[in-house]
Amino acid sequence: MKANTLTTTAAGQGEHVSVMGGTYRFVITGEQTKGAYAIIDMLIPPNSGPGPHAHPDFQESFYVLDGEVEVKSEAGTFVARKGDFLNIPMGGMVHGFKNKSEQMARLWCTVVPAGLDDFFKEIGTPVAADTFLPPPQIGPDEVKRLQAIAQKYGQQVFPPDYLG
Repeated sequence: MKANTLTTTAAGQGEHVSVMGGTYRFVITGEQTKGAYAIIDMLIPPNSGPGPHAHPDFQESFYVLDGEVEVKSEAGTFVARKGDFLNIPMGGMVHGFKNKSEQMARLWCTVVPAGLDDFFKEIGTPVAADTFLPPPQIGPDEVKRLQAIAQKYGQQVFPPDYLG
């Protein structure tokens, strides 16, 4: 019988990708957890963050390590600040967030089961740690492209103004 193996990830280790202006570091991936979960360390600069989206088959939670983000969902708007926790339950609630402050925001994101990490890898651009690309312009063609990729991962992407 094979013994359990300890997985460690040192600070700064893990693949980094730029997604919607933020830089996401994969702390532990679905590949490492056999699909059970993934953890992503998200650095969100001012004026960055993902637009409205939904993923019915994933539970996603965020713990705000630093800064603040404005979270919009079908349930309303909430400003999440350092120390706050948010849970997006399975079922497909449309949600998105944006850093509207002048300071960097940092979120600890857990997805259960894993899979969103693979989505982020496909839509993101590999970058070095502490490298930030500008948020992309999201026009109709980009929405269609993101919707097609999202569908592969059980996700839906909505136009930027979907939640008002």
